[in-house]
Amino acid sequence: MNANQTISELIETLEQRIAKGEYKDSVHKITLMTTLETVQRILNGK
Repeated sequence: MNANQTISELIETLEQRIAKGEYKDSVHKITLMTTLETVQRILNGK
């Protein structure tokens, strides 16, 4: 992830990291999942 990444790229990156197991531990996985969910809620206006 970097500063020039679009929101859709961020979502895609988070989804890929979760799917591939690219996280340090279960706490890091939960953090990635929470971030993904929060970004998606913001985009959906909820």
